[in-house]
Amino acid sequence: MEKTELIKTEIKKQMRLGGPLIAANLLLTFLILISIIMVGHLGNPVFAGAALAISFAAVTGFSILLGLGCALETLCGQAFGAKQYHMLGVQLQKAMLVLTLSCIPVAAVWLFADKVLIFLHQDSEISEKAGVYIRWMLPSLFAYGLVQCQIRFLQTQNLVMPLMLGAGSTAVIHGLASWAFVYRTGIGYVGAALATSLSYWYMVVFLAVYIKFSTACKTTWTGFSKEAFRGVYSFIKLALPSAVMIT
Repeated sequence: MEKTELIKTEIKKQMRLGGPLIAANLLLTFLILISIIMVGHLGNPVFAGAALAISFAAVTGFSILLGLGCALETLCGQAFGAKQYHMLGVQLQKAMLVLTLSCIPVAAVWLFADKVLIFLHQDSEISEKAGVYIRWMLPSLFAYGLVQCQIRFLQTQNLVMPLMLGAGSTAVIHGLASWAFVYRTGIGYVGAALATSLSYWYMVVFLAVYIKFSTACKTTWTGFSKEAFRGVYSFIKLALPSAVMIT
């Protein structure tokens, strides 16, 4: 009986932590789905261009940042387990620095996405539309990197409810912004890309405000520190294999 109770307690604990995380990831995935739905009503060439741009962005940018962010999960877990709580904030800053710098070469590739796609023998008209769409998505690239860092920082501390609330409100804002930009401003299909950028930056601000002002992060976020510039190479060595594996 005692063993059964322990199992039940552990299952409840895992559901309490895993449920909000699953919901948060699903809600963030809905951002792409919402964009595709909004653009889908504008015709096949535009739809194909947006879909190609989103796929290109996922392979050349978002998946790389997702992989690089995995290193923070390991380092924050070590610091939290060792009760060096202030180091979680230091590792967060280090990860934000590395991922932001990593966005620069990716952004350069995105700027010439249409030429890259044409070189890969994709349809020229669709490639041109994809190139325009992905350039409007550029701000979301940097925001996505920061969000990945914030998610792992909070996840390590079992602070999952803010992630679910942030993702939920982001999905709502994205839906409204996509509809407004695509159908009300006259900018057409690129409005969905602009809405994506706006939505990811909203989530960055939402989580940053929580981390800054929540008492739950009082010991783990103690402000910006020069320590973040130490051990950057070690972070990169840990992050690169994860990025390669996920990509």
